[in-house]
Amino acid sequence: MHKYLLALVISLLSVAASAEREEFHVVIKNHRFSPAEIHVPANSLLWLVLENKDASSEEFESLDLHREKIIAPGKTAKIKIGPLKEGAYRFMGAFNPQTAQGVVIAK
Repeated sequence: MHKYLLALVISLLSVAASAEREEFHVVIKNHRFSPAEIHVPANSLLWLVLENKDASSEEFESLDLHREKIIAPGKTAKIKIGPLKEGAYRFMGAFNPQTAQGVVIAK
């Protein structure tokens, strides 16, 4: 019985911690990310909230963050990242790599 109660408490704490993650908003417009440079706290779990205001889909891709996500036109996506060590983590729009460039800087 105690094992089940402990598992339930851990599960609830995990959900609460997930809900409390700080959000960082990024807009995709004219095949560019705005802001293109995002400053986040190091060693924290957080959300990147990407809103695509373009008329076409874009794929958020980051080898540094180990994330990729296609965002349809007019849609918003949330991507979990972290905890990140201090440093710079590059990302791009895979469908428009010449213009859609950005970086997450963890300090």
